[in-house]
Parts: sequence; C-alpha cells; structure tokens
Amino acid sequence: MTMLANIADIVRENWLLLLIGQYPNGPVGGIVATLMLSALGIGLAFPLGVVLALASLSPWRALRWPVFALIYLARGIPLLLIILWVYFLLPVLIGRNVPGFVTMLVTLSIYQAAFISEIVRSGIQALPRGQMDAARALGHSHLSAMRWVVLPQALFNTIPSILSQFVSTIKDTTLGYVINVPELTFAAGQINNRLLTKPFEVYAILAVAYFIVCWTLTWFAHELERRIAASRTNVTAAGGASLSPARAATAEV
Repeated sequence: MTMLANIADIVRENWLLLLIGQYPNGPVGGIVATLMLSALGIGLAFPLGVVLALASLSPWRALRWPVFALIYLARGIPLLLIILWVYFLLPVLIGRNVPGFVTMLVTLSIYQAAFISEIVRSGIQALPRGQMDAARALGHSHLSAMRWVVLPQALFNTIPSILSQFVSTIKDTTLGYVINVPELTFAAGQINNRLLTKPFEVYAILAVAYFIVCWTLTWFAHELERRIAASRTNVTAAGGASLSPARAATAEV
C-alpha cells in the first residue's frame, strides 16, 4: 500500500509535467510532445513511404536498386544510431543549430518511411495481378494505373498496419531522451532526478502511461481491421455491387 500511495502522490504532484512538460514556461513536453512527435513523424513518413514503395516496384532498375539500398540501410541500422547521425550531421549540412525536437522528427520520418514503404509495397503486391493488367488494357500508363487503380486499394488494405506502425513510433520517441527532447520519458527522468529515492514508482507510472496510450491505439487498429474485413465480406456477398469506381472499371474488363 505504501508503494501505491507513493505512486498516487507522484502522479498528483507531477501530472501536469507528465502531460505537457514545462509549458507555458518552457517547451511543450510529456505525453503531448510524444503524441505530437509520433503524429508528425508518421504524417511526414507516410507520403515518403508511398513514394519509396512505388519506386521499389518501378519497372526501371536504375530507380529500384538505390531505393532498395536506402530502405534496407534504414531498417538495418539501430534507430539510436540514426538519431545521433542526424543530431550531429544536420547542423553541419545547414550551418545552424537544430532543436532536438526537429532532429527527432527528421529521424522518425526517415526511419518510419522505410517501414511504411514495405507495408505499402506488400499491400500492392497482395492485390491480384489482374488489377494492373486490366488498368493497362484500359489505356492507363504504369504510373496512372498505380495512382487510380492499384494504390487506392492497397492503401485501404494497409490502414491497420500503418496504425500499428504509429504505435511503434510512439515507443520509438523514448529515444529522444538521449538528445534532451522533452517527451514523456524525459519528463519522467526529471521527476526521478528530483525525487532520487523513488525510481521504481516513477518508471512504473511511465510504463503504465505508455501501455494505456499504445493499448488504446492497438485496440483501435484491431477494430478497424475487423471492420475492413467485414466490408470485404459484404462486398463479396453483394457480388461486387459495392465496388469502388476504380474496381468497377477494372472488373468490367
């Protein structure tokens, strides 16, 4: 009971720091900063990942191989190492200091784009080959067929996986602690440095906070995946009556 009482006291005295950091007397931090980093990181990584996925499926080998090299390099290197590279290299390239938040955002965008590109590429390759063939038969170029026929279906199918990647991004933001980004782990570290004698309680609160956020988003992803599966079943049962315009066009062929 003493430990639970300590946890309750820490939460009661520091909930604002855990929620928004030192704002408005300092930068936004805590859970808000963590969610901002994750949302912006995925938001920037998504279009970059789609472009990389399309390039990796390009019929032009000169475009495919460099993109594959970039994707596997980003996926094969620890995120912490990429953070340190960006942290030290970006100021040299642009000739000015870069805030830790921006450094972490750039790193997450690059890192997550590599994973999203593989998700999107798998979604495209999971579609029947007839989708592309039918679009080409209707006069679409490769890029036009990808844009109007293949890609919309693939992105719809990969929504749950991209949401799961968002959950992974939330956990990846904890590494921002090493470059003093004031996210949730950094806020917990500040509390622990001030209390000194209650590290277990502080980091138990941190673990619970991450679990609640990640479990909620994971549940939402699973629920969305269930709804998508149900919609596919309904379309199949209706004999294709609910097909999108892109699918209807290809189905006619």
